[in-house]
Amino acid sequence: MSEIPLAVVSRIMKVAGAERVNIDAVKVVAEKTETYGAAVAKEAIKLAKVVDRKTVQAGDIKLAAEKINKR
Repeated sequence: MSEIPLAVVSRIMKVAGAERVNIDAVKVVAEKTETYGAAVAKEAIKLAKVVDRKTVQAGDIKLAAEKINKR
């Protein structure tokens, strides 16, 4: 089960334009979002370590997301 609150995901989907959202759809979006977020975070951590930093910065996240999206 996802750690992202389902109510938050449902709200995001409604802001995106959905009038109604099935709970199973919300669960899938939450799961996929968490999987994607974890992949970006892992890649960002690697990027920070390459330049000998312990702190992940916004730039690391941006570069990691670009790298993940190219796959």
